[in-house]
Amino acid sequence: MSGSDKNHSQSHDPLHGMTLENILEELVDYYEWEEMARRIQINCFKKDPSIKSSLKFLRRTPWARTKVEQLFLEMRTGEQSSGHSAKPAHSAIPAVDPWAKHRS
Repeated sequence: MSGSDKNHSQSHDPLHGMTLENILEELVDYYEWEEMARRIQINCFKKDPSIKSSLKFLRRTPWARTKVEQLFLEMRTGEQSSGHSAKPAHSAIPAVDPWAKHRS
């Protein structure tokens, strides 16, 4: 296999080039801590969450890291399939229809 073939095969890994810290930061930006704690039941997301404490726990706990990586991939897949990066419904502000009065 040539060098370019090797690079091409690595590009199929959606986590290639991503650090755990990058993954965690993107998840927190997208879901926020409360929703992450709801989706992945681990204390470092529930009680006084921080990137630093979460990284420490996730680096020592392979099953939890796997769950975080799966959530990240689901988030990315959802963004790609919808064509945009919509926030999950829980964090959305309820839509107000400015024309509702005029329709009745």
